[in-house]
Amino acid sequence: MSTFAERINQFNKELNFKGGLPDGIRIMNPFKDNESIIPISSAFYNKYYSDNNTRHLILGINPGRFGAGLTGIPFTDPKRLVENCQIAYNGIVTHEPSSVFVYEVIKEFGGESEFYNKLYINSVCPLGFTEISEKGKEVNYNYYDSKSLTNAVYEFMIQNIEKQIAIGVQTDICFCFGTGKNEKFLLEINNKYGFFKKIIALEHPRFIMQYKSKSKQVYINKYIQAFSQIL
Repeated sequence: MSTFAERINQFNKELNFKGGLPDGIRIMNPFKDNESIIPISSAFYNKYYSDNNTRHLILGINPGRFGAGLTGIPFTDPKRLVENCQIAYNGIVTHEPSSVFVYEVIKEFGGESEFYNKLYINSVCPLGFTEISEKGKEVNYNYYDSKSLTNAVYEFMIQNIEKQIAIGVQTDICFCFGTGKNEKFLLEINNKYGFFKKIIALEHPRFIMQYKSKSKQVYINKYIQAFSQIL
């Protein structure tokens, strides 16, 4: 029987979107765009998921350029990958606020091994998107930022939530990062497809770090309290 890690690694290797996208939107697939990502992400998953334990799923929005876009691991930027997980990384070392918050939650939870033994993080859309801003810079773009993009990747998202469940996650509770549009969309598709019995939404780490940083500990406590429901 394959391990949880082997199933995740295979899922990542097979991630590929072949449909059309709205004008000006580029899909970001780190597993295809950078040949070093599969070895890096595989090292991470082999370290924390080489067993057949089931986990509870956390679904974010979609990967960002400076976190999973560089490591292949949701909410894990290169700095956290090296310093917290002790995984070798030779690329650009970036700092993503969302990753900072998540790893503070992980520390409060009991550390990386304890956290990843219970939880598996991915996204409603496991591949990210970018566009060129008015200033000519490439910036992140979310699957829900335009109806045309949501429609273009709808079936892709549904199929990949099903695949992630098949990796070996519990379906009694799913955690959602994002209490706005991500929660709304996830609830809508869950009502239609019945993926999970219950969805618990938490404020998105980026929102907390950008707008509520002075109350960060309040949100860390809220996360820990929510996760206590699966212990």
